[in-house]
Amino acid sequence: RLDYYVGEVLKKLKEKGLDENTLVIFSSDNGPHEEGGADPTFFGRDGKLRGLKRQCYEGGILKVDGFINHQMDPVLMKSIGVEFVRRFAATNVNKIMTIEASGIAPAIMTGYLMDLPVVFAKKKSPKTIQNALSTTVHSFTKDRDYEVVISADFLTPGDNVLFDDFLAYGNAALGILDLIEQSGAKLVGMGFIIEKAFQNGRKILEEKGVRVESLAIIEDLSNCCIKIKDQ
Repeated sequence: RLDYYVGEVLKKLKEKGLDENTLVIFSSDNGPHEEGGADPTFFGRDGKLRGLKRQCYEGGILKVDGFINHQMDPVLMKSIGVEFVRRFAATNVNKIMTIEASGIAPAIMTGYLMDLPVVFAKKKSPKTIQNALSTTVHSFTKDRDYEVVISADFLTPGDNVLFDDFLAYGNAALGILDLIEQSGAKLVGMGFIIEKAFQNGRKILEEKGVRVESLAIIEDLSNCCIKIKDQ
């Protein structure tokens, strides 16, 4: 199919008389793979980088798009919600908070099980937002800074907030802490679906007095092997 569509592009360039002075470059965001007998070393694969498609690599990025970040597993989301309820049931939480987009599904399930409203901070300020609170967060996965916003109408001084997300360096969590402080709300704790312990986000948060609860703790991602901490 790919060859066919590339051929269609070349055919159209030729029809318009542009084929002699046009450079066509094809690239992919998936990386080399071994499926179907493909040779991942052909054309020099990923240069100096290691790993194939659907593998983790030494940069410490863990792909979770098979069950939460792109495709979702509803049964797993329910189990996550049940465990967060068990861990935070004794608190006075009255609102669940997350940041788009990976944390939304488990946050909704947790809110549903606890019969509480769910609010999420947005990574881009919509034109319709009013009374916006904002902060800047650095994304480790995307390696860039972005503005995070939430309306003060939905995060108020009377809210006791439980935040859920993923934990690496703690950048997103620190941004959420800033928004909570700006709003006058209180944080009862932070529940993380996956924590990468080797990136020290927990230490930063606990030094600020934050209660941290992680459902799965990754100790190491070296050599394309996932090492999970026993709890």
